[in-house]
Amino acid sequence: MANSMNSLNSFKIQTLNKISSKGLARLPGHYQVGDAIADPDGILVRSHNMHDMEIPSSIQAIGRAGAGTNNIPVKKLSERGVPVFNAPGANSNAVKELVIAGMLIGARNMGGAINFVNGLEGTDEELHKKTEAGKKHFVGTELPGRTLGIIGLGAIGSLVADAAIKLGMEVVGFDPGITVEAAWKLPSRVRKAESVDDLIKASDFITLHVPLVDATRNLINTQRVALMKGGVVLLNFAREGVVDNAAVLSGISDGKLLSYVCDFPANALKAQKNVVCLPHLGASTEEAEENCAVMVAEQVSDYLENGNILNAVNFPNVVLARESNYRLGIANANVPNMVGQISTALAEAKLNIHNMVNKSKNDMAYTLVDVDSPVPETLLDKLRAIGGVLNVRYLPAA
Repeated sequence: MANSMNSLNSFKIQTLNKISSKGLARLPGHYQVGDAIADPDGILVRSHNMHDMEIPSSIQAIGRAGAGTNNIPVKKLSERGVPVFNAPGANSNAVKELVIAGMLIGARNMGGAINFVNGLEGTDEELHKKTEAGKKHFVGTELPGRTLGIIGLGAIGSLVADAAIKLGMEVVGFDPGITVEAAWKLPSRVRKAESVDDLIKASDFITLHVPLVDATRNLINTQRVALMKGGVVLLNFAREGVVDNAAVLSGISDGKLLSYVCDFPANALKAQKNVVCLPHLGASTEEAEENCAVMVAEQVSDYLENGNILNAVNFPNVVLARESNYRLGIANANVPNMVGQISTALAEAKLNIHNMVNKSKNDMAYTLVDVDSPVPETLLDKLRAIGGVLNVRYLPAA
């Protein structure tokens, strides 16, 4: 939440999609909020494609009410020193529940069974006879004793693992980049796979929970489908590009895959046997939308007022409790001697540093500095002139 010391600061927030009212209620009441705000300080967005829009020069922060940021030009915003916040974990339960539903749909061939029933014609008695004659084509499998392979063991993967274990399944997981925090949340019964290939060979069900990056594009391809034991249910509620659709269809034809359930429709998949495509429903629950909106609204307002950063995809987490009325937030390229140059500039301006924190993330670094007296505009100009400095914000308490 934004620090009360700054509660009188007013900022303008533009909404590019419908944002949950519970989320907007977390913004201070004196903020200007709407979809037609001129010169906004911040933007709250869900699925709107920001790659095609001119982002105002006034923008200081972007808040994505969800986890993925593929619809936001993160690199360009980083070059301007603008953090892009998201809401990791806020929609985890919603996605977990849909994954479990997808497992059941795939295991019991419900997509094909529903299509079969919808295609029947005749009287009720004739439908009954056709149903009894045709149901043998939709014999499924039960979950207990089967092995679920989870690729990606973050917030969603961990919840899926826990739910699968409670359903009587064995669970094997793979995530070379798992964080310590995520590892603590992972059920102890999850077995570790040494590679994606090993996981695929061992699994009856496979679910994907990874971002779409160069390393994960077409993660499930022809070679990996060939490794499957046969009759596997593949679930993709992560990103469209992590699965090669042609490889999946070939795998279904060859019997390697029993079914493919995904949240990303494509023309190649429509009306295909044993394929169920959902219309991107992963986070489409009232609860998830509220959770995401609340999280990003709080993060954006705290950054605008206090310079604190939590859950920005392009910035390090930097949170500093206010101990002074005069604060500077400085975004810069992660290069040597930046803190030294900032400290020297403050000293030359005869400003005493009360508290200071500096952290980096990949190519980006961020510094919060509390000083004991007001900051003159001449110092702000001097800081902005330092090579590598991307953005300087003066955040005096109201």
